[in-house]
Amino acid sequence: MLQMKLCGDLILREKCDPVDSITPDVLHNMDEMVKMMREQNGVGLAAPQVGITKRFLVMMNPDDETVFKMINPKIVKRSSETAVIEEGCLSVLGPDNLPVYANVTRPAVVTIEWTGVDGKQYSAEMSGIAARVAQHETDHLDGILFIDYLSPAKREMVMRKVRRRK
Repeated sequence: MLQMKLCGDLILREKCDPVDSITPDVLHNMDEMVKMMREQNGVGLAAPQVGITKRFLVMMNPDDETVFKMINPKIVKRSSETAVIEEGCLSVLGPDNLPVYANVTRPAVVTIEWTGVDGKQYSAEMSGIAARVAQHETDHLDGILFIDYLSPAKREMVMRKVRRRK
């Protein structure tokens, strides 16, 4: 059974290794991650968040509820136009056991490439919330959390809430 890793767990800061082959284990873990994401009302979940240091993630486009299961995803293009959107994370929880949110500036549009569970290569240009989720989740694969984009003062405000949870 997969278990959610929370802010402070060092696995969230590790750079993940590529998936060499699509095994039944990888497929099973991705299915479980989709269930966890839905149960916790999330829109994305990356492997390190459940203790696996491999490059795969699941995400949902909240606009149409399409679920993507991405193996070895890579953002290959980022727009120069940016957007400020509130972000939270299922691994960054406050004292109420709910995600802590903060405004983060990121590229407004991204192009992402990945291998699907069928072994085929895919590419998509994403904008809006989908672009946000894709960037947030691929960051997890490189050991980056959304709080890393905040000013020191804003990061401290978020971390104060996280520490109150413990």
